[in-house]
Amino acid sequence: MGRKKVVVGMSGGVDSSVAAYLLKEQGYDVTGVTMQIWQKEDACTIEHEGGCCGLSAVEDARRVAQTLDIPYYVMNFRDDFQKSVIDYFVKEYKNGNTPNPCIACNRYVKWESLLRRAVEIGADYIATGHYARILQLPNGRYTIQESATRHKDQTYALYNLNQYQLSHTLMPVGDYNKDEIRKIAEEAGLIVAHKSDSQDICFVPDHDYAGFIERETGEKCKPGNFVDRDGNVLGTHKGIEHYTIGQRKGLNLPGKNPYYVCEIKKDTNEVVLGDGDSVYSDTVYVKDASFMAVEDMKEPKELMGKIRYSHKGAECRVTPLGNGRLKCEFKEKQRAVTPGQALVLYEKDHIYGGGIIEKR
Repeated sequence: MGRKKVVVGMSGGVDSSVAAYLLKEQGYDVTGVTMQIWQKEDACTIEHEGGCCGLSAVEDARRVAQTLDIPYYVMNFRDDFQKSVIDYFVKEYKNGNTPNPCIACNRYVKWESLLRRAVEIGADYIATGHYARILQLPNGRYTIQESATRHKDQTYALYNLNQYQLSHTLMPVGDYNKDEIRKIAEEAGLIVAHKSDSQDICFVPDHDYAGFIERETGEKCKPGNFVDRDGNVLGTHKGIEHYTIGQRKGLNLPGKNPYYVCEIKKDTNEVVLGDGDSVYSDTVYVKDASFMAVEDMKEPKELMGKIRYSHKGAECRVTPLGNGRLKCEFKEKQRAVTPGQALVLYEKDHIYGGGIIEKR
């Protein structure tokens, strides 16, 4: 029986490079692939901006593959990325939500599209440089376990991978911390050993989300009213695409006390403002729920919930409502629960399931 074949998604960074190195050391037949996903190549070539899909990323990944003596290819996934990530990103912001494009990219591009292509060329697995671990539970189901280092844990952005994808995935970096990964890269002679990490959203390197949406749609953001929680007009906003729940900066409104965005109303094009307490809530409603640890959720359960990537997680009681919806009641109020973001549920050190925040 021959060696198991694995396609490693190589972004040109140290984590995915070390993932390829570790798998080769473990005896796998490794092929490196960089996913060409961005539409305008020059937008992602500036290395210090953290681009993960431009020419500099391709060159770094190619040189690492040469060092490791493994086959290397660049595959075009631009159409998939446009449909599943960019179009979704724009639509959500236009609807007054705050999306997480990395979650969509992981599920529908890095896994669904790459895994399909990998299987077509005879691979058994795909692998990435995520700080997470694949775990098979006693009930036979696959889930994602937190990485060895909580500081770099990336499980939140992977909550909606399905059982087929998980069973064909390897995540060798999850057993190490960042310093250990850089040391391995250095000892292996990889040129990316001290390359800085990618930051923020790769296709909006200037962080101007509203400007990106205007360029993508060819439409200017539509101004509307800032209102208080009683509906009184406080001023004029620049367009709902400019705002997110909990935001305080950039409102440019006079007042004795600071205002915070506590609700965005697409139908009336209003941004609702309140005081600091207005952005706290203990109840969250979720749609499009999916589960890893179980096939489906039938009864209420005590779990840990994370409402954003940087959230530490908090105790909550989760009740299934049917049709992919959940009600999540936190024991303590949480700040800035944001529609469009994911609520990821954990049981002990692994993902139980999750879904998209609908309202609070």
